[in-house]
Amino acid sequence: MIASASKTKTSGKLALRLCIFLVCAALMVACQSNQGTGSAENALQNYFAALNAGQYEKADHLFGGGHDILTGWNPDIDPGDHVALWEAGCFRNGLQCLRVRSFSLKEHTDDIYLFTVEFTNPDGSLFVRGPCCGADETEMPSTSKFEVRVQELEDGKYLVLDLPVYIP
Repeated sequence: MIASASKTKTSGKLALRLCIFLVCAALMVACQSNQGTGSAENALQNYFAALNAGQYEKADHLFGGGHDILTGWNPDIDPGDHVALWEAGCFRNGLQCLRVRSFSLKEHTDDIYLFTVEFTNPDGSLFVRGPCCGADETEMPSTSKFEVRVQELEDGKYLVLDLPVYIP
């Protein structure tokens, strides 16, 4: 009877250790996943904050999309002068280089984080894009929520893939 009780105690200790190990492993995986989300969130916020503050070089380092649209809108600017392209985009071309008001992670697949983002107007109010280009509210409903993608690169860097909201 003593040998049986001793085996039960040992089995119980092993089971407890195994449970503790599994909980720790699950927590480590969850922390690594949240770390990626946190870095993607930082890239998102820093990118829009830099654009809003006119820190175009900093914003450009956080941008992983192409500059083709900006160069197309601004044929008079050297395509390699990203700072001038961003300035024109924010001041002449209709990009809304606003501060982030709120955001939430909508989806995460592989190396792409998709966020739903709201922006703040310079007066502190919520930015809402209304219908444009001859459309009415039923054809193009007003919206305050916009999707923005952030990509995690192999070197651990995070880049925003999308331009700011555009209003013609």
